[in-house]
Amino acid sequence: MMLGKWLAIELLLLVGMFYNVLGAFVGVNIGTDVSNLPEASSLVAILKANQITHVRLYDADGHMLNALSNTGIEVVVGVTNEEVLGIGQSPSTAATWINKNVVAYVPSTNITAIAVGSEVLTSIPHAAPVLVPAMNNLHKALVASNLNFQIKVSAPQSLDIIPRPFPPSTATFNSTWNSTIYQMLQFLKNTNSYFMLNAYPYYGYTTGDGIFPIDYALFRPLPSVKQIVDPNTLFHYESMLDAMVDAAYYSVEALNFTVIPIVVTETGWPWLGGANEPDATVENAKTFNGNLIRRVLNNSGPPSQPDIPINSYIYELLNEDKRPGPVSERNWGVLLNNGTAVYPLTWSTSLQASGNSSTVFCVAKEDADSDDLAKGLNWACGQVQVNCTPIQEGNQCYSPNTYQNHASYAFNDYYQKMHSSGGTCDFSGTATITNVDPSYGSCIFAGRVPIQALMEEPPLLPRPSDLRAYPAGVRPWKFRDPGSSSRQCSSY
Repeated sequence: MMLGKWLAIELLLLVGMFYNVLGAFVGVNIGTDVSNLPEASSLVAILKANQITHVRLYDADGHMLNALSNTGIEVVVGVTNEEVLGIGQSPSTAATWINKNVVAYVPSTNITAIAVGSEVLTSIPHAAPVLVPAMNNLHKALVASNLNFQIKVSAPQSLDIIPRPFPPSTATFNSTWNSTIYQMLQFLKNTNSYFMLNAYPYYGYTTGDGIFPIDYALFRPLPSVKQIVDPNTLFHYESMLDAMVDAAYYSVEALNFTVIPIVVTETGWPWLGGANEPDATVENAKTFNGNLIRRVLNNSGPPSQPDIPINSYIYELLNEDKRPGPVSERNWGVLLNNGTAVYPLTWSTSLQASGNSSTVFCVAKEDADSDDLAKGLNWACGQVQVNCTPIQEGNQCYSPNTYQNHASYAFNDYYQKMHSSGGTCDFSGTATITNVDPSYGSCIFAGRVPIQALMEEPPLLPRPSDLRAYPAGVRPWKFRDPGSSSRQCSSY
């Protein structure tokens, strides 16, 4: 795919998504089980355009590492599960791996960590005896190359190694792996490295038999009668991810280690599932990832470690459409394989805005009441100057079918056309100004920076000016209540 097309479609959706603020960061995983995987230069251009500062690779692909040179992006390279055994059994194999996949690219490529395998203890348990030897062999090779202070070695593990993660204060690692995990923690402590944890609230919710409400998994506020509290510490957990990370901290403590920082190397939410996966929806994925970003970038940790941010890598940049298993396995990406954004992400005003500072948009506030949004939406769409055709069913801005999304489009269309003659962005207090472009995929918001300034080819998508306004006096707006099709939170 041409680089210009990727930038044109995606540049302005994700700008501001991944920032390194006060030490906290949200990065992204890039998987490779993708049909027609874009060229490395195109992928890196997307990372740069969206100011993504951290990326995790599942291998040490030379094309990607070359493309990442001189970008400043912090890179985690991966030792594949197939490579773990050989590296664990042979220091010379480890040295060869380091020379080929690390030394050959630094310092121009900012490699900061090596992830040894992917959930080795639960995915290839027969390799457990050589996991820590592999980590040691790689570290010694880094020492020989004088790179051990710059590059840390760790090994991502699934939360499944903690059989009972709630309440967090009583969590412990599966005793089957105690010897290996103890050795790993000792290695991490000795080398000033960190524990890599793959934690998915999606699975915690969908396999939890209704014990926890979906709002808890999606970082949404809980009513006072449904607060999640650890009965031993009395810590209140506002999100399932916080509790999962704390479960790992307490499990580490149970093996008598003082604090070893935890980085969430995988987390996310699928946006499409099969008939038996009703919670894999665009709206839930958008909500989870948007709230995750806000949660991480507030620079605080979970209740037991409030001063250690929950740095995280979203799974994942692209849909891996070649993955086996249920439908959801192929639909975790922020982008479709053709580069189109799957859903819009709206950022709170507390985050640093990005994009063209001379262009502003009018969008619905995230905490606005649905009834108030509906009133504002109907009023805006009743104005002769406002074009609400794109948010009608079947058109490019209809999905996701929410008051917030539809109101944002209508509010902005009104504001862009009327602010020069006194129109405001207020709508009874339900709207706010942002300079982060809310456009996504083929849904283009009025006021967008001209595509020609960002790409080498003509525009791929219709401009708002191409869309026909409603005739005078016609009020064709009819909105389907999004609550009628959304999953409701059950009591527990």
